[in-house]
Amino acid sequence: MNNSYSSPTFDDPDDYPTITQAELDRATLRVGLRATPRKQRVTIMLDTGLIAWFKAQAGERGYQTLINDMLRRAVEAEDLEERLRRIVREEVRAAQGG
Repeated sequence: MNNSYSSPTFDDPDDYPTITQAELDRATLRVGLRATPRKQRVTIMLDTGLIAWFKAQAGERGYQTLINDMLRRAVEAEDLEERLRRIVREEVRAAQGG
């Protein structure tokens, strides 16, 4: 049996090629073997003042992209906050001997 590979093998993680953002943007997201869309179209009703604010803040980037980024950051911050709270509770319990 031939164990040769068409792609190079790397022994040291520092030898791996650097992956650029452009390469990540071109990558296909898969769940199992099926390609999965990165985004899903939704219809949502928002206050007109919110839309105006996001449009003013977004500039050329696009206000929907800005809304998506801010929602992602809010979710990540909530997850981080919950993890920090759990760690503090564990440390307090350990310091109290229980």
